[in-house]
Amino acid sequence: MALVRKDLASLFGAPTAYLALTMIALVTALIFFDHLRQYNLMLFLVTTNTMGGFDFGTIPETINLWDRVFSPVMDSLGLMLVGAIPLITMRVFAEERVRGTDELLITTHLTPTRIVLAKFTVTYAFVALMMAVSFVYPMAAIEQGGVGIEHLAAVFMGLLLLAWGVASIGLVCSAFTSSQLVAAVSGWAVAFVLWDFSWANAFVSDEIARFLEALALYPRFAAFSEGIVSLANLVYFAALALVALSLARFSFDLRRVGA
Repeated sequence: MALVRKDLASLFGAPTAYLALTMIALVTALIFFDHLRQYNLMLFLVTTNTMGGFDFGTIPETINLWDRVFSPVMDSLGLMLVGAIPLITMRVFAEERVRGTDELLITTHLTPTRIVLAKFTVTYAFVALMMAVSFVYPMAAIEQGGVGIEHLAAVFMGLLLLAWGVASIGLVCSAFTSSQLVAAVSGWAVAFVLWDFSWANAFVSDEIARFLEALALYPRFAAFSEGIVSLANLVYFAALALVALSLARFSFDLRRVGA
């Protein structure tokens, strides 16, 4: 807990955290209002009977707030997280290695496992705050669209688990390098590759395609966006976090062997 408090104070003692939260809120607002503008334009054209074939005042079922605004916004937010979160996680371990403060931490009563747990806890907490900020506008869209609180909770859970999953990947990449640039690029690359394997279906067998789909991030996230909370998806993100914790812990042992 002492290390958690230290890292939180260091994180929010600098303008970087506030800048990141502000930029996430701004980008989310731009994405949301752009889709909302397109939806309002389409709604105006339909209700004024200019799109052909519709009676005045009638709206097709396909033109609704969920399909035209909320669902595309969720997809855009998911891709945004793949690009943004590695920029947050890149410094967590890499900066400690450059300064040599990770070795100092080990000389205290803190074990490598506790150090890794503290780093993951602080990062997960900040990412959760970032998701709460970014969810303000989509939440408004859900409320206006008449979606229930259960669906709203499922969607936010999916967004949060996806963010934690990408953060786990970025933290592992940061743990194995002293370069923040390498950590950011590798974290983005791994998360981007794991995002979706549907493009490979035409080139591999059905068994391999199902295996790749089971590894992909997007199908798990998409299920939450549809309001579906399944045990398999929860286990997937929990396993991803545990694997990341184990690999980050292993990086300490690897450094000792190399030394």
